[in-house]
Amino acid sequence: MKLSGSTFLKLNLRNLPLALLATGLLSVTVSGCGSGVQSTPPTDPPGSGSGSPTGYVGTGFTGKVMAGAQPIANAAVQLYAAGTSGNGSTANALLSTPLTTDAKGTFTVPASYQCPAASSLVYLVARGGTVGTGSQNSAIALATAIGACNGITASSQFVVNEVTTVATAWALAPFVSAGGNVGASSTNALGLSNAFATAASLVNPATGTSPGATFPANGQSPAAKVNSLANALNACAVAVASNGCTQLFAATVNGSQTPSNTLDAAMNLVHSPANNVAALFDLSTASSAYQPVLAKAPTDWILFITFSGGAMNEPAGVGVDSSGNVWVSSYFGVVSEFSPIGKPVFANGITGYGLRSSYGLAIDSQNNVWVPNEDSPYSTNNALGTVTVLNSSGQPTSGATGFSAGGLNYPVSISIDTNGTSWVVDYGNSHVTLLSNSGQPLSGANGYAAPNGADSGFAFPVAVVVDGNHNGWVANEGGDYITRVSADGSQFANIHCCNSPQGLAIDQRGYIWASNFYGDSVSQISSANNAVISSGYTGGGVVHPVGVAVDGAGNVWVTNFRGPSLSELAGSASSAPGKAISPDAGWAPDAALLEAFGVAIDASGNVWVTNLGGNTITEFIGMATPIKTPVIGIPQAP
Repeated sequence: MKLSGSTFLKLNLRNLPLALLATGLLSVTVSGCGSGVQSTPPTDPPGSGSGSPTGYVGTGFTGKVMAGAQPIANAAVQLYAAGTSGNGSTANALLSTPLTTDAKGTFTVPASYQCPAASSLVYLVARGGTVGTGSQNSAIALATAIGACNGITASSQFVVNEVTTVATAWALAPFVSAGGNVGASSTNALGLSNAFATAASLVNPATGTSPGATFPANGQSPAAKVNSLANALNACAVAVASNGCTQLFAATVNGSQTPSNTLDAAMNLVHSPANNVAALFDLSTASSAYQPVLAKAPTDWILFITFSGGAMNEPAGVGVDSSGNVWVSSYFGVVSEFSPIGKPVFANGITGYGLRSSYGLAIDSQNNVWVPNEDSPYSTNNALGTVTVLNSSGQPTSGATGFSAGGLNYPVSISIDTNGTSWVVDYGNSHVTLLSNSGQPLSGANGYAAPNGADSGFAFPVAVVVDGNHNGWVANEGGDYITRVSADGSQFANIHCCNSPQGLAIDQRGYIWASNFYGDSVSQISSANNAVISSGYTGGGVVHPVGVAVDGAGNVWVTNFRGPSLSELAGSASSAPGKAISPDAGWAPDAALLEAFGVAIDASGNVWVTNLGGNTITEFIGMATPIKTPVIGIPQAP
């Protein structure tokens, strides 16, 4: 006896995956961006010489450079404005001559510096100096992310220490290059600004302690890991004559890059967080400058935050809008919105308007949030489900019960085309429904169906993405196929590639990536000729994968429903596509992901994962290459 889609899913949600539905969301991400950037400290302060540009005159402020509780004297302090010509691009030094800290580690920035603009994002870097009775330590390089230039007031005071350095390095990881350069493309100022906000939530720049004053109450603070990392840096900063720096630099080699200062060591560690974990933990225990700390070595040095709240109830679908806000659909009829730093926008979530039994979510170019509802009251579409659309303020644009026309039949996943068409997969009858941006059916009264029905391989569809030619690609949970469907529904091409595919994503080169729940693997298919590049890449912690996303560098990110971890694979442009980048256990297994489901990447390079079984969402900070949001069609750089 074949159960209806709705009944089948509910009975099997926590068991084996035939009923496990993927979000089908497309996101873009990669670990450690900033390739091809300068490796020397930024110079040439604006306003320091003839013909230099003028801009916003900044307000003077004071600060202190510290190594734990000890001041760093004779340190050279420079104020920078982030570069605007790409990730890790050369920053603008705002002081003609670096300031020198006094015996108490203090310094004063005069009100004569000029930022390129009022909104320019600024940060401090302190280099060298002496701690206590020690000698000059050239290995010291510490940083503090401040924020917008026009946010500095005359009463502002900032601390530069190891904790602020950790927060800056991890939160701004996609935007930092060697030598202390921070920069983003001119079109991704918001992504960089949100990254600065994340840094401020990790550490209070006025006190140099973690977490920051803006850290959301609904988040689980990573302060213990931040402090352990800071103690490892402190072991180098306080005693140049010892082997603290030698140990730190040896443990943070990244490929051929051996650091020579604490800031570059931190950056190398961000990009290779699973290297020498035990050695770094042991080094961190040599210092007690910061508390509380980790009681034992972590699985890796990734910083993550798990957020509750927003009334999430079996959260599944996830997407990021153009402002960096994160939207989540829950199976039990709730949509939640979180700010870029994880604070719930609606304490009680959004309910009603047809929201019910929701697995998927997609966001269109106007920041409208589209949510397929697997079922509905019998009075609406004969209980066969609807699609609810909310605007950026959380108000419905699809009426009191959602859109119900077009043959919707247990809709479970949705994807938006660049032309504004919404593709909806109907699990109940193995059809595809296309809707206009106003909810009008574009695929007839009953949607598109394969000519041979279930015999064609188009059976129990659960995920969809749209390629650059407006074709929809559908994952069929009920078999070993994905199906390419033309925009007019006249062509269905089945590709035998997979093993109960659950999630799909498309990359910048047009390759389709499918998660194989039963195969514990990820397949790669060419959208150009339907060729199967691989029927299943394995490794990297891929265990019963569901959600798939691609970042700005083309790397593939996968959620593991039975992991519990996050996996990362090399993208199609790599010399070894599909090669595991994440360790054998995946990234951050200590994040305790519980039934990891949907995944989305934001313009700051953070990776967001919904925990279906835990009513939480986890943010992995600065791990990926930023992507333009919302992700519509082929992923783009922000």
